[in-house]
Amino acid sequence: MPITISKPSYRVADKDYQGFLADGAGGGPAPGILVVHEGRGYTQHAQDRAVMLAELGYVAYAPDYFGAAATSLEHAYEIMRPFAEDRSRFREHGLRALDTLLASPSVDPHRLGAIGFCWGGYAVLELACHSPLRAVVGFHPGLSLGPLSDAAAMTAKVLISVGDNDPYVPMSDIESFMAEMNAAAVDCQVQLLLGAPHSFSNPEPYPYETGTANVGYDPVADRRAWTAMRNLFDETF
Repeated sequence: MPITISKPSYRVADKDYQGFLADGAGGGPAPGILVVHEGRGYTQHAQDRAVMLAELGYVAYAPDYFGAAATSLEHAYEIMRPFAEDRSRFREHGLRALDTLLASPSVDPHRLGAIGFCWGGYAVLELACHSPLRAVVGFHPGLSLGPLSDAAAMTAKVLISVGDNDPYVPMSDIESFMAEMNAAAVDCQVQLLLGAPHSFSNPEPYPYETGTANVGYDPVADRRAWTAMRNLFDETF
């Protein structure tokens, strides 16, 4: 099935943010999937994943929440800081990006999902507190950002895939997340990949993290996590 590529932007607080839409629906209607980038910002990785989803027959939209890609670890924290200081930004960006995805005539509005990587993994979990997503997947998600705003409101099935060697997602954060999901009676799966590092899904160079232990690509973990995502989507959609 041919894939149609377009680059619709979305608007938050009178500012336009870029995006990348890959439509593999062949006329649809098909499930629509939001794809949210890592804490390093909007890079090729999120766009590549949108294309991979389109190859499976989905319509995928990768929005740029930050408006910039990080050039250093300090810059990464700087562009993430506004979201930490005002958690409503997660909701605002997610809902506006979701509106852009829904504007595609190929999208079935009753079959919506989201995936996110690292910081974006937390972003899509937070979006699930405020939207009718049916499935949400976080790859090495930023659980250290703390409790979600309203886990009890989540109707999505949830999957997180995380490595036990991830220095940014320690077991204490995973256990706190599981307790939160249990308390809210969320349909949730936790895939723990032994030996996998942080950012295991992203083969892009990460120059300002070079030399940091347990950060980098792991093709086996990536493949297993992507397969788990596909299984969840097959079950849900």
